Amino acid sequence: MFATLKKYGLIVSRLPVVQSGLLTIMKDHFPEYEVSAHQQIEELTLLHLRKANLVLVDLEGPPSSKRRQCEHYYSLMVRYQEIHWVFMVNEADYPLAIEYLLRPESTLLSDAEPIPCLIRAIQERGKQAGNLSAALISPEAYIPAPTLAAKVSLTLSERQVLRLLAKGWGVNQIAMLLRKSNKTISAQKNSAMRRLALRGNAEMYAWINSAQGMKELNLLPTWGESTQWKNVAQADMSLS
Repeated sequence: MFATLKKYGLIVSRLPVVQSGLLTIMKDHFPEYEVSAHQQIEELTLLHLRKANLVLVDLEGPPSSKRRQCEHYYSLMVRYQEIHWVFMVNEADYPLAIEYLLRPESTLLSDAEPIPCLIRAIQERGKQAGNLSAALISPEAYIPAPTLAAKVSLTLSERQVLRLLAKGWGVNQIAMLLRKSNKTISAQKNSAMRRLALRGNAEMYAWINSAQGMKELNLLPTWGESTQWKNVAQADMSLS
């Protein structure tokens, strides 16, 4: 029996919650990939790029750095045309993305699109019609389907658990910190997902990273560390 040929994927995002969400999507839907996550483009080494089949990029950061990022990605795409480059772009960066990032080997997606669109984009590599998201061409045409999330408020315990999950903590770590059982933490996580009509971890992380999730959980868009969360991290270290 021959071993299955392993594929390699790279994730680039400054936000840990985005990294976690994309890693979960890749694990659940593309188990044939070995994936590593990185905070910025400069972390991608020659070895990474030589073996990569797929690069998922969350084009996020200060506006002043966006053009430099796009120029860097353009130079890499020219050199590594065998890689499928998938860029998640917001509406404001659309003109810049069209100028630098739209190539035969790339796909541009709106960062407001649901998870199935990202999964489909990865699956449909090479189909020219899928290179540019319709939501980017005509943003007003994309209106997310209404969900219960807009009408439901989380309990304090559920919000606390989701915030810690957003920070990259596992159920075991959260249980130790809050002095509760793993079963209780899992139940609170599942309860929050039911309230928000979320099906699975991938949708949960996508909601956490959405504007609504960031607002509900009081997460800073730039992932800034407050004194509270620094104290939480220190408490975790003392428990380990």
